[in-house]
Amino acid sequence: MTVFFSKACELGLQAVLFLSIKKEKKIYNAAEVSKELKVPKEFVSKVLQILTNSGIVGSKKGKSGGFYLAKNPSQIKLIDIVETIDGLEAFQQCVLGFPGCSVEKPCPVHDKWGKLREETYSMLNAETLEQLREKTIEKITSL
Repeated sequence: MTVFFSKACELGLQAVLFLSIKKEKKIYNAAEVSKELKVPKEFVSKVLQILTNSGIVGSKKGKSGGFYLAKNPSQIKLIDIVETIDGLEAFQQCVLGFPGCSVEKPCPVHDKWGKLREETYSMLNAETLEQLREKTIEKITSL
């Protein structure tokens, strides 16, 4: 688990990256995604349902149902997934949780955290899933 994202967000990022390297509109059930990513099926279902509600992932019900990428990988950035699952508050609030933390009244790590926060947001917003395709294939196939 990372310090920055929730476990659900981590799984959401992994699941969407997984779907982004598969055939367009091919449907994968939660068990298939779970097996590939080595995470519990129930957790996969829950997270993919959240992403379905946002329009990033599509779903089909029934015996041959499952999940697929609802948008083209060139239209999705990692920040879209983070925003859907965890929100963007981490990029706007004090990392130590102090109320009223600001440039005028900074917390002890305000300046350092501000730089890291901006770099993290920029990194998540810089490339589309399509641009991350080759690195994603390498990582998913090594699991």
